[in-house]
Amino acid sequence: MSKKIIVVVIAQLVFFSLMPAMIRSAQQPAAQQIRHISPELQKYVETANYKDIRIKKFPVAVQSWTFRRFTFLDTLLKVKDLGIQYIQAYPGQALSANLPKTQFDHNLSDEQMSAVEEKLKEAGISVVAYGVVDIGKTEESMRKVFNFARKMGIRTIITEPADDDFSLLEKLVKEYNIQVAIHNHPEPSKYNLPETVYDHVKGKDDRIGACADNGHWMRGLNDPREAFKLLEGRILDVHLKDRSDLGFANGVDDVPWGQGKANIRDLLAELTLQDYDGFLTIEYENEEEAGNPVPAIQKSIEYLKSII
Repeated sequence: MSKKIIVVVIAQLVFFSLMPAMIRSAQQPAAQQIRHISPELQKYVETANYKDIRIKKFPVAVQSWTFRRFTFLDTLLKVKDLGIQYIQAYPGQALSANLPKTQFDHNLSDEQMSAVEEKLKEAGISVVAYGVVDIGKTEESMRKVFNFARKMGIRTIITEPADDDFSLLEKLVKEYNIQVAIHNHPEPSKYNLPETVYDHVKGKDDRIGACADNGHWMRGLNDPREAFKLLEGRILDVHLKDRSDLGFANGVDDVPWGQGKANIRDLLAELTLQDYDGFLTIEYENEEEAGNPVPAIQKSIEYLKSII
């Protein structure tokens, strides 16, 4: 065998030995590019000494969307069994098995609201927030939501206002002394960017702020730590989530706190530095676990206890 043939054979052997690694590399998605709000906020997060911050003890609530496959009354029992005393209700959840066509929302009659309040009292649970709810653009539609919140003792309305003019909203916030927190669903929501939320709440009454959903910011490749810092002093509620990765790729989903890439401890350290006094609201949206989200919630609570 000539030297030329030997060289060709060796080259082929090397090529075929490397082929599996080359295929795996080609199949792997490119690293996702984080979208930074500003160089200043990027630097702040990179240099923040979060690991040395002693995490503040925050009250915990459950967003009832976590139990979207159950009725509102069933949700109360499950939240009670978890040892949690607060929920954030969403509009549209079936009220009870006996009334499957009646939904928990701001269209409940006074009699139905009284019945719900009795069930809340029995369970030892308070509804501390309501949303994400469409408040409409008219004073009539907004007042309907505010009146419902006042009757139910709800302190915060979570919404994504369609109107860019917040003057009417601000008027009602002052009149009712009820907070309004702007939520940030991902695109196509107009509030998907942290800067958009900030631009809408800055300079407004202090009771108008953000419902900071870090999981949705992760979907949009934003660093939630930067978003929290940007909104310092204006965060009224937090939908705290951990996710297996950033973006919308197949297989990326919610996971229990501390098991994903949300930097949960860093986020809690930032909230501690800001002396945030609202709730950490658990909203677990993993659809595969929607039939039984309790284990994930328990793991999240255990993680929270481990870092305080």
